[in-house]
Amino acid sequence: MRIEFTAQIWQEGSQFIAHAMPLDVASAGPTAGEARQALDEAVDLFLRTAAEHGTLEQVLEESGYVRTADEWQGPAWIALERHAALLT
Repeated sequence: MRIEFTAQIWQEGSQFIAHAMPLDVASAGPTAGEARQALDEAVDLFLRTAAEHGTLEQVLEESGYVRTADEWQGPAWIALERHAALLT
């Protein structure tokens, strides 16, 4: 079964954080590549655990996924934008 997700990666101090949208799973590592690899492993474990507990379909639907045949498609991202707020 194919389940796609979008990953965001940013740096916090000496660590890189990787976040899977819209699953809301995150991981970290000392490099962007290692954070990405750790995220892939975390997502795999998260999805396998949900499947073992019989909640995978519910988790995916609540995350905005739609099933088509043997594939779950995540939301179509329109934009990933960086904004700033100015406090006075």
